[in-house]
Amino acid sequence: MAVVVVSTTNISTTFNHHNFTTMYKKKFIVLACLLGSASYAVAQKSAPVNTANETAVSTNFGGIVTTSNTVTIGSQKVAYTAQAGYLDLKNDTGKTIAKIFFTYYKKQGEEASNRPICFTFNGGPGSSSVWLHIGALGPKRVVLQKDGTATPPPYQLVNNEFSWLDKTDLVFIDPVTTGFSRPAPGESAKQFHGYNEDIQATANFIRSFTTKYERWASPKFLAGESYGTTRAAGLSKYLTDSYRMYINGVFLISPVLNFGTNDYYVGNDLPRALYIPSYTAAAWYHKKLSPQQQQKSLKALLAESEKWALEVYAPALIKGDWLTAADKDKIASEMSNYTGLDKEYILQANLRVEESRFYKELRRKDGLAIGRLDARFTSTNLDAAGEFVDFDPSFTNIDGPFTSAVNDYFQRELNFKEEKPYNILASVYPWNYNNVQNQFLNVAESLRDAMTKNPHLKVYVGMGYYDFATPYFTAMYDVEHMFLQPWQRKNVQQYYYNSGHMYYINEPDAIQFKKDVDAFFASALAK
Repeated sequence: MAVVVVSTTNISTTFNHHNFTTMYKKKFIVLACLLGSASYAVAQKSAPVNTANETAVSTNFGGIVTTSNTVTIGSQKVAYTAQAGYLDLKNDTGKTIAKIFFTYYKKQGEEASNRPICFTFNGGPGSSSVWLHIGALGPKRVVLQKDGTATPPPYQLVNNEFSWLDKTDLVFIDPVTTGFSRPAPGESAKQFHGYNEDIQATANFIRSFTTKYERWASPKFLAGESYGTTRAAGLSKYLTDSYRMYINGVFLISPVLNFGTNDYYVGNDLPRALYIPSYTAAAWYHKKLSPQQQQKSLKALLAESEKWALEVYAPALIKGDWLTAADKDKIASEMSNYTGLDKEYILQANLRVEESRFYKELRRKDGLAIGRLDARFTSTNLDAAGEFVDFDPSFTNIDGPFTSAVNDYFQRELNFKEEKPYNILASVYPWNYNNVQNQFLNVAESLRDAMTKNPHLKVYVGMGYYDFATPYFTAMYDVEHMFLQPWQRKNVQQYYYNSGHMYYINEPDAIQFKKDVDAFFASALAK
């Protein structure tokens, strides 16, 4: 019998949501995890759940493997069925062009029309849905320590007391080339590798799934992480315009909506200002600020940093060499006060310290580099004097646990056997952005359009303070530049967490995340 194999092909290219090819060059790339998107799980004191005796015998209908199980969420025991398998993606002529792998969790004993359904995916682009699947939303989660640090291998799954299954049915989608999803024989993968191509394919899947499983009457939600939030925002408009499918709510977990606020380029100073509060958070966490700054609470300090970034630093960057030498010196001193970096280093960098340099510079004297997905994590590098880091320690922290755990989960618990590799992170480059040639992709406008056409659409925006893949202040900026009417703005709810890109790996944040999600569902489903 075939065994599920997990592939981590081209790890060096995974966290890029633009057309770059390496992770650690002059610029770091965004993924993430997936995020996105990469996710992580929270540690649990109890022993791993033995599901061998509680999982029902699987059945296979048309390539779909079905199992039954239970998950305890809070004090509620939820019985559910899990279906893992493929849905044929067809074009307008009825020809199958791809086979999309999905995992579908459905609570037992409730009518579909009364039960919400949430379509979920991570980002990259090029990431499978593994991170949100066994890190936060699904009925099982990977065991990590309470702060999200990996345990020694081998890795284990436990009951996920933070699962969303008490509130909604869940469909985890692996876009073409990720997970087990592949183009049909004779079809090119390139037709799925691009912003428009991906939106159309994912929307096609959602429409087809909704029809096949009779979920048109169900309240519908989208949940994406990292580039998955780019996808979710685009889908909110596409589903509305193309299929007249109105969505109740969109979860934006570590969002990137406007690439112009997120990517450094010579001549594009906006991200440099918006990253400053993340520099402040990381410096505060690693105790690299002055004693006066360190004694402040993080929230109070970030409020100061945000104000300085907008009102002082951004105008200074706009002036360029119109700044006098005295002005540059003053800005450098103040920037040092909010970032923990040496004033002379800031001046040498022309007041513009790129994030990829910051990872190495903040703790250079300690011989450490900090993480990109989560700045709380550190590592040593071969060359302590080097300018750029060797790898992202916050990614390697969760790469092994999630890869091993999902391999074991599909094979032993969901009883899904497949010969081809499960691509955790796949190479999907070059990713086609022809829809926005010579400009930055900005899907915030797509989301605004959907919110205008569907005034009941609610939006959750979740951000980690220590996230450099999709910094929290860039997300705040993007929301404030959607120019929503007051009645629309009330439909956007923002939440902040004391960890990084996958804030749910940190147990205190996982607890808060679940509370926030429950409250959001209540708001989005209110009549």
